[in-house]
Amino acid sequence: MPHTMELACEAEDCELDMVELHYTYQMPDDVGVADFQCPYCGQTDSLREIEL
Repeated sequence: MPHTMELACEAEDCELDMVELHYTYQMPDDVGVADFQCPYCGQTDSLREIEL
């Protein structure tokens, strides 16, 4: 099953609660939160991974 990553944006003015990323097996192993940006506000430094 492909890996999933759940992210939350902690920027004060952002309305995004959570986004779930699904990506294929071809994604490099070292991909992390820093490689993505918030799809709502566009910031990169305010994302954090949600650990379940």
